[in-house]
Amino acid sequence: MRNLMLSAVILFALLLLCVRREIVPTATALPSYARQTGLPCSGCHYTPPELNAAGRLFKLMGYIDKMKDTGITAESGGRRSGLDMLASLPLGAWFETSFTSTKAAQTGTQNGNFEFPQDVSLFLAGAWAPHVGSFLQVTYDAQGDHFSIDNTDIRYANKKQFNGRDWVYGVTLNNNPTVEDLWNSTPAWGFPFIVSDSAPTPTAAPLIGGGLAEDVAGIGAYTMWDQHLYFAGTIYRSDHIGSPQPTNGQSTTINIRGVAPYWRLAWQQNGRKDNFEIGTYGIHVKATPGAIQGPEDSYTDWGPDFQYDHTFGKDVLSVRGSYLRENSALVASLASGAADQSAHHLDSGNLNAEYHFGNRYSANAGWFMTSGTPDPLLYAQTAITGSANGGPRSTGYIANFSFWPMQNLDLAAQYTAYTRFNGAATSYDGAGRNASDNNTVYLLARFVF
Repeated sequence: MRNLMLSAVILFALLLLCVRREIVPTATALPSYARQTGLPCSGCHYTPPELNAAGRLFKLMGYIDKMKDTGITAESGGRRSGLDMLASLPLGAWFETSFTSTKAAQTGTQNGNFEFPQDVSLFLAGAWAPHVGSFLQVTYDAQGDHFSIDNTDIRYANKKQFNGRDWVYGVTLNNNPTVEDLWNSTPAWGFPFIVSDSAPTPTAAPLIGGGLAEDVAGIGAYTMWDQHLYFAGTIYRSDHIGSPQPTNGQSTTINIRGVAPYWRLAWQQNGRKDNFEIGTYGIHVKATPGAIQGPEDSYTDWGPDFQYDHTFGKDVLSVRGSYLRENSALVASLASGAADQSAHHLDSGNLNAEYHFGNRYSANAGWFMTSGTPDPLLYAQTAITGSANGGPRSTGYIANFSFWPMQNLDLAAQYTAYTRFNGAATSYDGAGRNASDNNTVYLLARFVF
């Protein structure tokens, strides 16, 4: 195991050295937004996916800003419709390869896991028409050996002025609550920004923390007044990509009954050196497990978040935090024997700080926790992924270092340490596995082009 770890680190270091010899002052291959705007990736990002103030404005306005000479236009008037579109499709892609090693091997598996690729993503991302643009991602998952829809946000945006102040308004079609958000403090684009797909992770998480991602379809509206006050609201229905349509709900746990409303309220203050946001967000979901009628489970997730960015010359310090409270009434799960009681709650929080050394290096450290109502049926005992005491509590720390030798290449090393996992620190699964056995070394190379 030590030899495997040493080999992985040496390979990673060699890749760093080889790439460093080819360092150029600007990106040699740019994703579709950069091609469209004529700006480098650093025009909108501290480092991807972390948006700066300009990047948040670009997203707010529907991903449509572009250079004047990149489009095809035609005047509108009378009985003739106009045209304003890019001269070429706004296409982009990334390729990710990774190495994952946990402190103790998962039973019956080989530790020190290379994935080449881990995944490949294709993007249709940029301006479609006047006031209409997209972030549309399709991803090949190596473990599933297939492409599937990933995070998607298609939006219409416009603005007006009142007494010299901007009023921006828009409409979004998306498939993941919080994917439409402008800040990096909410789940879809929040820390950690990279995650192994083979290391064990805690079982319990609020529904809005990824439980609906790419499994719902939503339409919503948003507005921002004077670049300060932001409000968004979206209603979601289950979509169940890959299942027969119309859905019968039989193979899924969350089948939304009626609609699930999502809300977001935030205040931001942008300055020359300081950018600050404080807000709140949440969702309410009623669902019937494995069916489209019958008893319902109810979930309400809500909580505050904040983000603070301070610029020191060419460097940036970012501090972000989020807390979520989930109250649930699992009437259907109780009736079917999947839960031991109806009333549950989950508390989930994270806090992280990142220092960007220019846009070439970044170092990040974060803390996370989840706790809530114990339930021996909902959090059942099973090796590695289960809980011997039925508790959902997990706590730990993450440290990340990323190197961007070019703006379209990310080389990252991340370490995750658990002090508690699925309810306990020692023998949490009842089979002798400790929380620290899931401590994970994760190395990633992401090529964006």
